[in-house]
Amino acid sequence: MSRLKRLETRMKNPSIWLLCLCCAATVQAAEPAGTVKTLKGTAHIERGKDRMEVGVGTSLQTQDKLLSGPASGVGITLRDSTLLTVGANSMIELNKYTFDRSTNTGQMDTSIKRGTLAVVSGQITKNNPNEVVFRTNTVTLGVRGTEFIIDVGEEAPR
Repeated sequence: MSRLKRLETRMKNPSIWLLCLCCAATVQAAEPAGTVKTLKGTAHIERGKDRMEVGVGTSLQTQDKLLSGPASGVGITLRDSTLLTVGANSMIELNKYTFDRSTNTGQMDTSIKRGTLAVVSGQITKNNPNEVVFRTNTVTLGVRGTEFIIDVGEEAPR
Protein backbone atom coordinates (compact mmCIF):
# COMPACT_ATOMS: atom_id res chain seq x y z
CA MET A 1 0.00 0.00 0.00
CA SER A 2 1.37 3.43 -0.89
CA ARG A 3 2.08 6.03 1.77
CA LEU A 4 -0.74 8.19 0.49
CA LYS A 5 -3.26 5.36 0.80
CA ARG A 6 -2.10 4.59 4.35
CA LEU A 7 -2.45 8.26 5.30
CA GLU A 8 -5.95 8.40 3.80
CA THR A 9 -6.93 5.27 5.76
CA ARG A 10 -5.58 6.68 9.01
CA MET A 11 -7.33 10.03 8.55
CA LYS A 12 -10.69 8.24 8.31
CA ASN A 13 -10.08 6.82 11.80
CA PRO A 14 -12.00 8.90 14.44
CA SER A 15 -9.27 8.39 17.05
CA ILE A 16 -6.79 10.21 14.79
CA TRP A 17 -9.14 13.21 14.62
CA LEU A 18 -9.53 13.16 18.40
CA LEU A 19 -5.75 13.16 18.80
CA CYS A 20 -5.50 16.11 16.40
CA LEU A 21 -8.11 18.05 18.39
CA CYS A 22 -6.25 17.38 21.65
CA CYS A 23 -3.00 18.61 20.10
CA ALA A 24 -4.74 21.76 18.85
CA ALA A 25 -6.16 22.42 22.33
CA THR A 26 -2.67 22.07 23.82
CA VAL A 27 -1.25 24.58 21.36
CA GLN A 28 -4.09 26.99 22.12
CA ALA A 29 -3.42 26.61 25.88
CA ALA A 30 0.03 28.12 25.29
CA GLU A 31 -1.60 31.50 24.71
CA PRO A 32 0.72 34.39 25.63
CA ALA A 33 0.41 35.83 29.12
CA GLY A 34 0.52 39.35 27.78
CA THR A 35 1.72 41.78 25.14
CA VAL A 36 4.14 44.71 25.13
CA LYS A 37 2.04 47.79 24.43
CA THR A 38 4.63 50.55 24.88
CA LEU A 39 8.41 50.70 24.73
CA LYS A 40 10.77 53.55 25.46
CA GLY A 41 14.46 52.77 24.95
CA THR A 42 15.56 49.14 24.81
CA ALA A 43 14.59 45.88 26.45
CA HIS A 44 14.94 42.18 25.84
CA ILE A 45 13.32 38.93 26.93
CA GLU A 46 15.20 35.85 28.01
CA ARG A 47 13.08 32.80 27.19
CA GLY A 48 14.93 29.65 28.15
CA LYS A 49 18.26 29.94 26.32
CA ASP A 50 16.92 32.42 23.76
CA ARG A 51 17.32 36.19 23.96
CA MET A 52 14.84 38.35 22.02
CA GLU A 53 14.74 42.09 21.56
CA VAL A 54 11.45 43.62 22.70
CA GLY A 55 9.23 45.72 20.47
CA VAL A 56 5.64 46.88 20.63
CA GLY A 57 3.52 43.77 20.06
CA THR A 58 6.05 41.32 21.53
CA SER A 59 4.33 38.50 23.44
CA LEU A 60 5.25 37.71 27.04
CA GLN A 61 5.11 34.05 28.09
CA THR A 62 5.12 32.39 31.49
CA GLN A 63 8.70 32.05 32.80
CA ASP A 64 10.00 34.88 30.61
CA LYS A 65 12.57 37.25 32.10
CA LEU A 66 12.18 40.83 30.91
CA LEU A 67 15.19 43.13 31.23
CA SER A 68 14.96 46.83 30.46
CA GLY A 69 17.91 48.99 29.50
CA PRO A 70 19.05 52.34 30.91
CA ALA A 71 16.57 55.21 30.42
CA SER A 72 14.02 52.63 29.25
CA GLY A 73 10.49 51.61 30.14
CA VAL A 74 8.17 48.83 29.03
CA GLY A 75 4.37 48.80 29.29
CA ILE A 76 2.74 45.37 29.29
CA THR A 77 -0.92 44.39 29.29
CA LEU A 78 -1.63 40.88 30.58
CA ARG A 79 -4.63 38.82 29.41
CA ASP A 80 -6.64 39.66 32.56
CA SER A 81 -6.11 43.41 31.89
CA THR A 82 -3.37 43.77 34.51
CA LEU A 83 -1.05 46.62 33.51
CA LEU A 84 2.66 46.31 34.27
CA THR A 85 5.08 49.19 33.76
CA VAL A 86 8.71 48.13 34.02
CA GLY A 87 11.16 50.94 34.81
CA ALA A 88 14.73 51.50 33.63
CA ASN A 89 17.44 48.93 34.45
CA SER A 90 14.83 46.50 35.76
CA MET A 91 14.50 42.74 35.61
CA ILE A 92 11.22 40.93 36.20
CA GLU A 93 10.28 37.30 35.78
CA LEU A 94 6.77 36.02 35.19
CA ASN A 95 7.10 32.80 37.22
CA LYS A 96 3.50 31.69 36.80
CA TYR A 97 0.52 33.07 34.91
CA THR A 98 -2.80 31.46 34.09
CA PHE A 99 -6.08 33.14 33.22
CA ASP A 100 -9.46 31.71 32.22
CA ARG A 101 -11.45 34.35 30.34
CA SER A 102 -14.74 32.52 30.88
CA THR A 103 -14.50 32.65 34.70
CA ASN A 104 -12.08 35.61 35.09
CA THR A 105 -9.94 33.50 37.43
CA GLY A 106 -6.30 32.53 37.36
CA GLN A 107 -2.94 32.84 39.10
CA MET A 108 -0.02 35.22 38.82
CA ASP A 109 3.40 34.95 40.47
CA THR A 110 5.96 37.57 39.45
CA SER A 111 9.50 38.21 40.71
CA ILE A 112 11.14 41.63 40.62
CA LYS A 113 14.89 41.03 40.70
CA ARG A 114 15.94 44.68 40.33
CA GLY A 115 14.53 48.06 39.39
CA THR A 116 10.93 49.21 39.54
CA LEU A 117 7.55 47.83 38.59
CA ALA A 118 4.27 49.74 38.65
CA VAL A 119 1.12 47.60 38.69
CA VAL A 120 -2.54 48.27 38.01
CA SER A 121 -4.26 45.02 38.89
CA GLY A 122 -6.71 43.25 36.61
CA GLN A 123 -9.39 40.58 36.80
CA ILE A 124 -7.40 37.95 38.70
CA THR A 125 -6.85 40.35 41.62
CA LYS A 126 -10.45 41.54 41.56
CA ASN A 127 -11.89 38.01 41.60
CA ASN A 128 -9.31 36.09 43.61
CA PRO A 129 -6.66 38.31 45.24
CA ASN A 130 -5.04 35.40 47.08
CA GLU A 131 -3.80 34.10 43.71
CA VAL A 132 -1.64 37.15 42.90
CA VAL A 133 1.88 37.38 44.35
CA PHE A 134 4.85 39.65 43.68
CA ARG A 135 8.26 38.63 45.04
CA THR A 136 11.52 40.45 45.70
CA ASN A 137 14.71 39.15 47.30
CA THR A 138 13.42 40.26 50.70
CA VAL A 139 9.61 40.50 50.50
CA THR A 140 6.66 38.56 49.11
CA LEU A 141 3.70 40.83 48.45
CA GLY A 142 0.15 39.52 48.30
CA VAL A 143 -1.99 41.94 46.36
CA ARG A 144 -5.15 43.37 47.89
CA GLY A 145 -5.20 46.81 46.28
CA THR A 146 -5.45 47.91 42.72
CA GLU A 147 -2.42 50.16 42.09
CA PHE A 148 1.06 50.02 43.58
CA ILE A 149 4.76 50.44 42.81
CA ILE A 150 7.58 48.09 43.80
CA ASP A 151 11.11 49.55 43.91
CA VAL A 152 13.78 46.91 44.47
CA GLY A 153 16.85 48.91 43.49
CA GLU A 154 19.88 46.85 42.50
CA GLU A 155 19.91 43.08 42.55
CA ALA A 156 21.27 41.68 45.82
CA PRO A 157 24.64 39.88 45.59
CA ARG A 158 24.43 36.10 45.61
